Amino acid sequence: QVQLVESGGGSVQSGGSLRLSCAASGNTYGHYYMAWFRQAPGKEREGVATIGSDGSTGYADSVKGRFTISQDTAKNTLYLQMNSLKPEDTAMYYCAADRVWWWFNPKYNYWGQGTQVTVSS
Repeated sequence: QVQLVESGGGSVQSGGSLRLSCAASGNTYGHYYMAWFRQAPGKEREGVATIGSDGSTGYADSVKGRFTISQDTAKNTLYLQMNSLKPEDTAMYYCAADRVWWWFNPKYNYWGQGTQVTVSS
């Protein structure tokens, strides 16, 4: 079992920045593929960014050039640096982990509780 806890959400104005963190604990031995998802009210959960075992990354078109995913394996922590935030980025943000790289498919086995990001215009 792996436990994931997100932090770093908040309210910012359009154009602002936030850095989300996702701390993993429990059975963190070996590699997990990680991803960030978000879900706005009334919308489906969507993949935002993902990172592989070799550090390769993938981003949704809507966040390319603005968001950066990274991880500190020594600290078992995943990050999402979000710059140039827009009102349409407003959502609950979740981190996810699995031994299988699901990319942006929400089949990841482990999920955090989410952290709210609100961007005002």
